[in-house]
Amino acid sequence: MTELTVNIKEKNFSYPIFIEKKPVSDLKEVVLNSVKNYVVVMSEKVYKIYGKILNFDNVFILKDGENQKNFKNYNRILDFCFKNKLKREDSIIAVGGGVVGDIAGFAAATYMRGINYIQIPTTLLACVDSSVGGKVAVNNSFGKNLIGAFYQPNAVFIFPEFLKTLSLRDFKTGLGEVVKYAFIEKSCDVDFNLLNFLNEHYTKILNYDSAILLELIRICISLKISVIEKDEKENGLRRILNFGHTYGHAIEKLTNYKKYTHGECVVAGIVFAFNLALNNNLIDKNYLFIMQDLIKKFDFKQIPQFDLKKVIPVMKTDKKATSDKIRFILPVNYAAVNEFLFDDLLTIS
Repeated sequence: MTELTVNIKEKNFSYPIFIEKKPVSDLKEVVLNSVKNYVVVMSEKVYKIYGKILNFDNVFILKDGENQKNFKNYNRILDFCFKNKLKREDSIIAVGGGVVGDIAGFAAATYMRGINYIQIPTTLLACVDSSVGGKVAVNNSFGKNLIGAFYQPNAVFIFPEFLKTLSLRDFKTGLGEVVKYAFIEKSCDVDFNLLNFLNEHYTKILNYDSAILLELIRICISLKISVIEKDEKENGLRRILNFGHTYGHAIEKLTNYKKYTHGECVVAGIVFAFNLALNNNLIDKNYLFIMQDLIKKFDFKQIPQFDLKKVIPVMKTDKKATSDKIRFILPVNYAAVNEFLFDDLLTIS
């Protein structure tokens, strides 16, 4: 077992992240060691595969898909918590991917003005990214994650054995976030040389090699911790974690969160960001080729270029945009990024 710790100094608050080598059948005993009354919010897909093995009580089953992260389900989760008589000292436990973690976390942040919250990510995307850092939210008709809070979990338990039952496409959507970290790590002020790690081990990663995946998860979480400990609420440095997301979120919105996965859209956003950086002389073609080579190795689903006349208005509704400009995180050097403001995607402000 590997244990990492997140320290939020402004709140004098810390929480552990456990990366467990134990089987999923041990999860309930490990997690409930210090938990009394609880409600579990679990992905429907996870429940079908692991429900009997996990054997949790008080389970709210959430259907799968980004469109399930809505106010109707948020209210249903709150009602379920009230029916199970949760008090402030009790816990909401999220078992699933990013959608479950986001909506369950938002429910925890607002139920009785905040109760305990535990993350148990079951997808690669949630393991390496969304389960850590305290971003919780629901979507509305204007866009993704526009209504939410910063609410840190009390603990995160990662059991990589869950990844064995992911489809290749679902597994690759997590790799989209992994690739993001490879291109921003020097801006995180930590250097694991993740880009080289991915180029060296991509075959083993795609073959679900347990030892390599454990190390990959550890590296990505360590990178994220290094950022959120310095900037919990995205006032500056934490914005680099949005590399690839401004354009990616717009594509998700334009396709109603149905045609492409989040990771596929993030990869499309990374490609867009590299081309934008090249067009504005922030990088040279050699760095562009390095990105293209890595994307090719993982064989991500290709997303065609969208009409910017449709994309730009959506990007302007992004929560990180200013009143009249679009905020982009762009590559500027090997494994480093910076923040830029654009008004017409041609001129840097």
